[in-house]
Amino acid sequence: MSETFDLVVIGGGPGGYVAAIKAAQLGMKVACVEKRGSLGGTCLNVGCIPSKALLHSSHLYEEAAHGFAKHGIKTKGLDVDIKKMQSHKDGIVEGLTQGIEGLFKKNKVTYLQGTATITSASTVEVKPTAKGKKKQTINTQRILIATGSSVTPLPGVKTNGTTIITSDEAIHLKKAPKKLVVIGGGVIGLELGSVWRRLGSEVTVVEFLDKIFPPMDNEVSKECKRIFEKQGINFKLGTKVTGAKEVTKTSVELTLEPAKGEGKAEKIKADAVLVAIGRMPYTEGLGLDSVGVALDERGRINVDAHFQTNVPGIFAIGDVIAGPMLAHKAEEDGVAAVEIMAGQAGHVDYNLLPSVVYTHPEVAMIGKTEEQLKEANVAYNKGKFRFAANSRARSVDETDGFVKILADKSTDEVLGVHIVGIQAGTIINELSVAMAYKASSEDIARICHSHPDLNEAVKEAALDTFFKPIHS
Repeated sequence: MSETFDLVVIGGGPGGYVAAIKAAQLGMKVACVEKRGSLGGTCLNVGCIPSKALLHSSHLYEEAAHGFAKHGIKTKGLDVDIKKMQSHKDGIVEGLTQGIEGLFKKNKVTYLQGTATITSASTVEVKPTAKGKKKQTINTQRILIATGSSVTPLPGVKTNGTTIITSDEAIHLKKAPKKLVVIGGGVIGLELGSVWRRLGSEVTVVEFLDKIFPPMDNEVSKECKRIFEKQGINFKLGTKVTGAKEVTKTSVELTLEPAKGEGKAEKIKADAVLVAIGRMPYTEGLGLDSVGVALDERGRINVDAHFQTNVPGIFAIGDVIAGPMLAHKAEEDGVAAVEIMAGQAGHVDYNLLPSVVYTHPEVAMIGKTEEQLKEANVAYNKGKFRFAANSRARSVDETDGFVKILADKSTDEVLGVHIVGIQAGTIINELSVAMAYKASSEDIARICHSHPDLNEAVKEAALDTFFKPIHS
């Protein structure tokens, strides 16, 4: 390919494809290289989207099996067809990936399927995915690395794709394992653990730390553990997995030890083990060493405030750089990076990135936790309101959880919000807007909220932060 591009984006995930489209809209001639057979990256193909489809399907099944009766809805002969459920999920993924291809065509982004290697700050070598096609070198003014992340391996536990699996395989299981052990009490482990518990698995979560959802507020972590235990998930906190042995083709034996090294080791058996201890930046095969791109101690690409690496003309965004590994963070990075390339003022405030867990109930947070504020010696006020006192939550029988607002003690500016409860992922966006405009808890409390609605819990929590709630 002899033509020269203004920008070559490596990676077609949420960060990469959004950056490519935005750059094209800003007048750049853009190519996007993706080695996977479809666009959308981990998020769309084996992460966010398929897991949410399964979470919804499995929730509907559990509601029909256990929740309909109290509403006077009788069911008979209820059964679940996991094959059909998987087919439904796959259809959603296929439709969305094709949609991105359509957006590329609409915005005149050149889509290249293949593996990219950076050979200089102005050239990228692409090895086509299709057999028989020759390598090609693309000339470009700028390169944007958006290759995302991969599953973090656990020492002593080798995955095999059948009985010891990662999230990539967990979304494709053909049946619910009788006993499923999830290693890791974070977002991925608890979302997928929830799916298979609803569909019949006995689920045990093993977490090295003494809390689930480690980055989240301690009060949120405790509340979620209580709710999930009530749902039937078992937890072994402060525990490390030191070995895994496949006993048969359908059975695994794990060796567990106390994380702090005190106490005896124990062995537990499972039909399947899901390794979900986190993700790591994916930079393999990019040729970063040969062109001199610097990495930090965690293998992430170092970038400046303009997303540029130490090599002029090479930029990076998303999971391969510092910051939360979130799809929407990658998207914001991508837009900001190409806006800066175009001479505009792109910027991302990582403190204002909402984080959501799509379990049931959902969990959402933005800003600082209580623990972070205490560590930074920031004086704050706390307001809290439980969904059990919210009329809409009561009417739909979803009373677990709360809204918690943390505000600066002297200025009343909202510094952090933490929600456990129905539609937490939707509710949190009201707070995203509020915090972006430096709102105080009194500002939120004095805004009229519709009744009866779940967001009234936000208003009440805000009232509790600076004065007194009405309905508590």
